[in-house]
Amino acid sequence: MTPLETVKAFMKAMEPLDYDTALQYAADTCEYTNPPPIGTVSGPAGIRAVLEPFFAPTLENQFVILRELAAGSTVILERLDRHRLAEKWVELPVTGVFEVQDGKITYWRDYFDAATILSQWPTG
Repeated sequence: MTPLETVKAFMKAMEPLDYDTALQYAADTCEYTNPPPIGTVSGPAGIRAVLEPFFAPTLENQFVILRELAAGSTVILERLDRHRLAEKWVELPVTGVFEVQDGKITYWRDYFDAATILSQWPTG
């Protein structure tokens, strides 16, 4: 798989919250960073520790890729992340930067306005 195919396969597995499949694409040393207050975690276990509780109220995800760029091992995706909650859909514009080595994501950093998502997300 190319780096772009690897990242897209990862995102596709995350739509139904299939962590086991998705995290097979993350290297043990993968560094995953989100804007504050979330911060940086390492490896598949760290990624899961951030995403699983955050997505707990999510019934369905859609990661709509608006623009994509791949150059060597670097992939950039401009996305509209859509999350279906019990009472509504929540949308968040996101740009993700990934690096892929030997078929595994080694670096993932998402850029978004945390206040946009946190103001729409359930608190309990």
